[in-house]
Amino acid sequence: HRPLSRHNQSSQCSSTLASVYSLFLASIEVMVLVLLFSPDCVEDDAWFGRHTKCNYSFDVPILRESSRFAAYSNKHFRIFREKNIVYVFDNSNNGTFVDGQVIGKGKMLPLANNAVLSLAEERHKVFVFIDLMADEQSNLPKELSEKYMITKKIGVGVCGEVKLAFERATCKKVALKTINKKDFPASVGTATRSAEREIQILQKIDHPCLIKTKDFFQTDDSYYIFLELMEGGELFDRVKSKQQIKEPIAKLYFYQMLKAVEYLHNNGIIHRDLKPENVLLSSHDDVCVIKITDFNQSKILEESALMRTLCGTPTYLAPEVFTDAVTVGYSRAVDAWSLGVVLVNTFICYPPFYPDARIGLSVSDQITQGIYTFIPSKWDGISDDAKDVVKKLLRVDPNVRLTIEEALQHPWLMVRFIAVSLPGPSAINVGTFTT
Repeated sequence: HRPLSRHNQSSQCSSTLASVYSLFLASIEVMVLVLLFSPDCVEDDAWFGRHTKCNYSFDVPILRESSRFAAYSNKHFRIFREKNIVYVFDNSNNGTFVDGQVIGKGKMLPLANNAVLSLAEERHKVFVFIDLMADEQSNLPKELSEKYMITKKIGVGVCGEVKLAFERATCKKVALKTINKKDFPASVGTATRSAEREIQILQKIDHPCLIKTKDFFQTDDSYYIFLELMEGGELFDRVKSKQQIKEPIAKLYFYQMLKAVEYLHNNGIIHRDLKPENVLLSSHDDVCVIKITDFNQSKILEESALMRTLCGTPTYLAPEVFTDAVTVGYSRAVDAWSLGVVLVNTFICYPPFYPDARIGLSVSDQITQGIYTFIPSKWDGISDDAKDVVKKLLRVDPNVRLTIEEALQHPWLMVRFIAVSLPGPSAINVGTFTT
């Protein structure tokens, strides 16, 4: 499937301000729409809908059999240009959405570059609008821009920004992480080593609950890492929007985190920066695959090696990172502690250690002393087994702290009723869990 938008050398097509770029998302309808609209859309005025007289008709057998087909209108929406401004006109009964905002029947909105169009419901994202004059490809390596189309920014990390990209040959979506070496002039050596370490780890790992590298390019100035795209966003945002994740779903997510970290440890890798922002979800459904990402703080260790670097996000750091980093050093037990903090955050929407004048202790002092409480209003509905996992993961002494392997054998994690298969060459089965 070719992308809809591409540069056309003819004068007619080069004057076209924008193109509708079909993309594959979750549903079968979207896959079919990619097939339908793989040619370039270069008209200045075009209708989309079920009717066969639309410029781009949805009336094909496989869509007619879909439960969504009836939700599309005969003439669902129109894209047109007036005075070099491109608009979308909503003619539907069930709605046309631009970046989550419903337009309203008989109304129109201007289309910005990379706007996402949804049909019938906000979550049913079907098209991306690409402005051909907004050339974001010119500064990229030729071989990269020939293979991928780069669109909007979807995230920013310590070592670089992340953009949505499409593989031109297939229309599949990927995430492009760009690490600009020149962004770290004072410590370019350190930044380069961090980037190279992350790339080394990404290329080494292969597990269904760890983010995968799809492609890699390098120039004198930048690294370009193409990663699989996770549509559900960060666990941090999921928890924030729901305020409290139900225990069976929290257990499902946590089991996958444990399996991912177990794999890392078995391959001599310690993550060192586990937190909800670094846990990505495959979809917006509660029951979904999660993947751990962001390995720029990770460390590949020889067997029995200890780390002596203070790094990571303070709220999620283990006590020994504060007390023993420079002297004694610390081990993979730091990841077990961090997962305990992530589990608390998933249950109650905030970590167990946080600035609080009433406590009279800094966050680091709370952590090194292991001071936290189970607030009844937040924890009353959570099982004793779940609380026991938290308590054993948040033991200050790493020698008696629950290991990843022990956590996987805890009674709370042993009850699985509905199998959920995780795809991939090293597929595992996890379970949804009932209370």
